[in-house]
Amino acid sequence: MKLVPLGDRIVLKQLEAEETTKSGIVLPGQNKEKPQQAEVIAVGPGGVIDGKEVKMEVKAGDKVIYSKYAGTEVKLDDDQEYIIVKQSDVLAVIE
Repeated sequence: MKLVPLGDRIVLKQLEAEETTKSGIVLPGQNKEKPQQAEVIAVGPGGVIDGKEVKMEVKAGDKVIYSKYAGTEVKLDDDQEYIIVKQSDVLAVIE
């Protein structure tokens, strides 16, 4: 199954939260708050949304920071979890 976003929507895959101790041990982020960083998986076409021209400013493969309570979580058949957000919920692109 493939997600194809419509309008100004973006499909994100959340990046794993990890913490590294001073000695270099990596602790998985199971008990931590989910990070607001994600990788862009798919981008909608943009176009005219609510009477305004919307140009998509991110592309698949970008790493972004998005609003904390934004989006809709979706779980597909292959147990992959994705978040669908509007472009306006993306705060920054990580370069």
